[in-house]
Amino acid sequence: MKAFIYAGGEIFPDNITEHPKADELTVAADGGYKNAKRLGDSVQILVGDLDSLDRSAIDDKVKVVTVPADKDFTDTKLAADTAIREGATELIIIGGLSGRLDHTLANLALLKELTLAGIYTVITDGKNRVRYIDSTSTLIAKSGYKYLSLIIDSDKVKGVDVEGCKYPLKNATLTPNDQTLTISNEIIGNCALVAVRRGGLYIIESAD
Repeated sequence: MKAFIYAGGEIFPDNITEHPKADELTVAADGGYKNAKRLGDSVQILVGDLDSLDRSAIDDKVKVVTVPADKDFTDTKLAADTAIREGATELIIIGGLSGRLDHTLANLALLKELTLAGIYTVITDGKNRVRYIDSTSTLIAKSGYKYLSLIIDSDKVKGVDVEGCKYPLKNATLTPNDQTLTISNEIIGNCALVAVRRGGLYIIESAD
C-alpha cells in the first residue's frame, strides 16, 4: 500500500504531481496538515504535538494522534512509522526539504533509513525530489525537474552508471572528493538509469 506523508516546510504546489488515490493512506505530520490542505488533499491521520496548528482548523473526520512536545522522534518520523504500522510499503513524503536545516537533514536520514528497511520512499517539495539507493539501480523519468544530481553517501561508491543523461558515467568509482562530477546533470531522453554496484547515493531532481 502507498501512503502519503505531509511534512512541514515550504512547498511549491505547481510542480508537485504526486497526489493520493482514494485507496491510499494519507498522514500529516503536525504542521504538514497545512500543506495537505494547500494541495487539496484530504488527511486521514494527523500525528504530532500540534504546536504548529490551530486545533479548530482540523477536520472532524481526521484521526488525531497527539504526542508530547518532549519526544525522541520528529513528527515526520512518527507519521512514517504510523503509516508503516497501517500497512504501507511505499511512502511519498511531501515537504520537509526547506526551513530548518536540522529538520531537512533529519528527513534525508529518514529517507535513507526507510529505503534500507525496504520501504520505497521519495521526498518532494516541488522544488526538489529525492530518492536514496544503495547497491541497486533505478529509472528516473524525465519530468519538470531540470537537473539530476547524485550525492555520495559512502567513503567510496563503486560501479556507478548513469545513462540517458547529458553527462553519462560508466562503471565509475567515486569518493566525496569527486562530488562535483555528479552535480547538475540533465536527462536527455525519456528517462535516466542510475545504478551503483556498491555504496549509497542520494538522487536529487531539482527544478531550475
